[in-house]
Amino acid sequence: MKRLAMAALVGLAVVSPAVAAQEATGGSSENEEDIRALAAQLEALKASYAQEVRRLRELDMQVQAIQARVSGRAAQALPAPPPQVAAQQVQAAAEQGGDAPAAPAAAAQAPRGGDGYASTAAEAQQAKEAARRSVDDVKQQQSALFNRRLTLENSISYARYDRKQLTLNGFLALDAIFLGNIAIENVESDSLTYNFAARWGVNPRLTLNLDVPYIARKTIYQKGGAGGSAAAIAQEETHGTGIGDATFSANYKLFGERGWRPETVLTGGITAPTGREPYGLDWKVIERDDDDFIRFAVPAQQPTGNGVYQANVGLSAVKTADPAILFANLGYIRSFKRSFDDIDSNPDTVNPGEVKLGDAYYFGAGVAFAFNERTSLSISFSDRLSGRASTRYKDGRWIKVIGSDANAGTLNLGVTYALTSKATFVSMLGVGLTPDAPDFSLSFKVPYML
Repeated sequence: MKRLAMAALVGLAVVSPAVAAQEATGGSSENEEDIRALAAQLEALKASYAQEVRRLRELDMQVQAIQARVSGRAAQALPAPPPQVAAQQVQAAAEQGGDAPAAPAAAAQAPRGGDGYASTAAEAQQAKEAARRSVDDVKQQQSALFNRRLTLENSISYARYDRKQLTLNGFLALDAIFLGNIAIENVESDSLTYNFAARWGVNPRLTLNLDVPYIARKTIYQKGGAGGSAAAIAQEETHGTGIGDATFSANYKLFGERGWRPETVLTGGITAPTGREPYGLDWKVIERDDDDFIRFAVPAQQPTGNGVYQANVGLSAVKTADPAILFANLGYIRSFKRSFDDIDSNPDTVNPGEVKLGDAYYFGAGVAFAFNERTSLSISFSDRLSGRASTRYKDGRWIKVIGSDANAGTLNLGVTYALTSKATFVSMLGVGLTPDAPDFSLSFKVPYML
């Protein structure tokens, strides 16, 4: 019995480890099956996630492409990777647990309709940037850019002015015969102006500006009827160079563009008479008559400023209406009286007195179109209405100067080209529409935004 019991115990000791090993093997197999099942579910979820990300990208590209097509500013299509490569990149990003790569590297190329509109997110983004750049260029010319800390602007402009006047000194006999002298006066003026401007953006609503011009002028005076002869013509040429009147101004954004409301900017400034005033200048006498009265005299040098302080206030508005950009402005200029040692135009006399230029109103409107992400064209009309100037000799009364009022209307054509992301080239041609406006003017500007 003892031997039988010992044999049974030995058998149990041998069988128990085998059974335990078999049970352990069976449990490990079940765990491996669970792991494989979970891994399969994870792979399915990853594939589904990659597919959804790809679909979202495609929908986003289609929406942006339609928007670019409507605005008409789509850039030419950029090459994108094949769909297989894009899908692999999306899959790799999904396996790493991160976001899908940005378009166009991981975005499948959307179908193209063959009519030139944007077909990728990058193209749509370029179209948006082009639209924003065109709007910024128009705002830069009309008022200021409030999202730039500092802008330095160099500009040069040329203006041509030509005016003829017929002078009759005599009387009519028998209502048909003129007895006296007939003189024809002609004034031709060419001016070249270099202007340096600095614009500092204090905050998103306020910008301060400083403009300092340097002016060079040449004026030719011609007078027919010299010496009492209608056939004789006298001519004299004078020049003048120097600093012009400096202007300090500020722009304040009242409203941003929203819905139907345009971006509206309030502008105010002061112009100081830093240039050479046109009063008290030396004169050159070209011709005198038999009684020693001056028949023809011209200033020895040309003025470079108005000679008085001026204050201005105005409003400007810019509204985007794809594919056009609308803009308009209006304002008022107030001139303050100032005393001078000599305000008489007679070279033989010196009469001190006061001068007050007429107040002026200005307004204008126009439209700009963007050809592409770099070039835009603008057309506008501007007008300035100036009242009569008044003079008063010392201890005298105010007298209005006849012919000193003016109506200067100009048609402007401009082309803007973006040189870099910070510099823009602006050209403007102005054509005078009224006798008081320059015959034509041509200006070039290069604002550099820091």
